[in-house]
Parts: sequence; structure tokens; C-alpha cells
Amino acid sequence: MITYNPIINTINYNGIDIGVLRLDLIHPEVSGNKWFKLKYNIIQAQLEGKKGIITFGGAYSNHIAATAFACKLANVKCIGIIRGDEVTEENHTLIEAQKNGMQFIFVSRSLYKQKDSEEYLNELQNKYPEYFIVPEGGNNELGIKGCEEILSIETNKYNTVFCACGTGATFKGIANSLHSNQKLFGINVLKYEAATDKLNATILNHYHFGGYAKHTSELLSFKSNFEITSNIPLDYVYTSKLCFAVFNLIDKGQITSQDKPLIIHSGGLQGNLGYESRYKLNV
Repeated sequence: MITYNPIINTINYNGIDIGVLRLDLIHPEVSGNKWFKLKYNIIQAQLEGKKGIITFGGAYSNHIAATAFACKLANVKCIGIIRGDEVTEENHTLIEAQKNGMQFIFVSRSLYKQKDSEEYLNELQNKYPEYFIVPEGGNNELGIKGCEEILSIETNKYNTVFCACGTGATFKGIANSLHSNQKLFGINVLKYEAATDKLNATILNHYHFGGYAKHTSELLSFKSNFEITSNIPLDYVYTSKLCFAVFNLIDKGQITSQDKPLIIHSGGLQGNLGYESRYKLNV
């Protein structure tokens, strides 16, 4: 369906060369880490003879957008359980997902919080026995398995790897596939203290800028300057915070050229339009 040919751009900041693994260039619709998290989930659904996928997400979810198109490519049906309001003319994410064949079930925020409970999942599976349930963000063992394929021969020369952390599947997958000479830093974009027991891996919790999908003027300024100087687009929720963190660590002298840093660009660019509209950003 989709082939992965790693593309690494090199940028320089304060005399330090930084590799940027451009997962955002994998596919225009199923970009970034999303394909890795969906790959084995879709394969498993097909092996079990399921006719479709059910998954979860917010109204501007990258995972929802990617799942819709990936299922279209695989010729399987899909249902998105969406937190919040129904489709509006302004919601590019849901409109495109709907065009790509996804059906929606809109639920209240209180019901959505039950998405990981055994009782709710059993009820959902009983109601849709011919569908394979994929958790929010593809955060399950199959999603982690897919993310173990992000690093490749081309990334072996880098000693220090950085990725953004949301649900955690990408971080876990990369951590599982590190070489002995490599270490991983996850930049948590959520406003809570995350931790890990993975060897050679650390989660940094102080670059969330107020929490998930939050920003400050400092972050917006950084994003704009980074894109101008590097010609690499960023999203607001994940990669802007990720790249800010790497530059900040370099400013503090905690990352040097000896660390040979690599940034995992996890995509998410489809959400920019909705984010800018939601926050009325002039860009």
C-alpha cells in the first residue's frame, strides 16, 4: 500500500548539524507516524476477516484523517467515534475523512472518556462484531510494532533521537528499536508528568506550552522562524514543541555536536488549517 523510503534533511543550529527524519513526506494523506501505527492494525483486521476498523479521535485528529484514507487504500470500511460536535463546513479534517469513506459516531466528552474501559469496549464490540477496534492514536501493541520500523539503516549514524509524545506508541516503538549507542528523548505535549522504564529513553515534561493543542506567542514565533530558515513545515501540536525543545536543549549546552541529534518529524500537518481557524491565527 505505502512504501517507506526514509528521507533525512540536515539543518544547522548554533553550529550543530541536526538530522530531521521527514516522516511527513511518506504520504500526503497518511503521513508521519500514523502509517506505522495503522499498518499492523489494518493487517490484523484483515487476517481476522473483519470488514472494517473502529477508532477514536477528536474533531481535528490526525489519526482520524489518516485512518480514513488508510482504510480506503486497504478497501476496508471505517467508523470514527468522535469527541464533540458534528461535522461543520469549517472542519477540514472531518470533511475529508467523510469523503474518504469514514462514518462518524459523535459522543459526549463524558462518554468519550470511557473509550479505554473494558465495559465500553465490550459493548462496542458486541454492537459491531465485524469491526476491529483500534484505540485512539493507534496506541496498542500493533501500533507500537509498526513504530519499531521508523528507525532504519539511514538513522544509525545518529546517537540522540527526539520524538514528540502524545499517546506514547511512537515513543515506545522507537525505544524498542534503539541501537546500543543510541538514546531517545520524548517531548511530552500533554500537561501531565509522563515517565518510562525503557532503557536509554527519557521523557521531558516541560515543553507542553500549557497542554495538548495549546500554544504561546513564543512557540508561534519559533514555528514561523524555524519554517523560514529550514524550509520544513511544522504542526502546532507536536512538531513545533518538539523542535523548540531540541533547540532549547542546544542553547542550554545539554545537546552538543557529539550527540549527533535526530528529530523525528511525525507529520500532523493536515491539522494546521483547523488549528489556525480554531484559534483565529493570522499566518
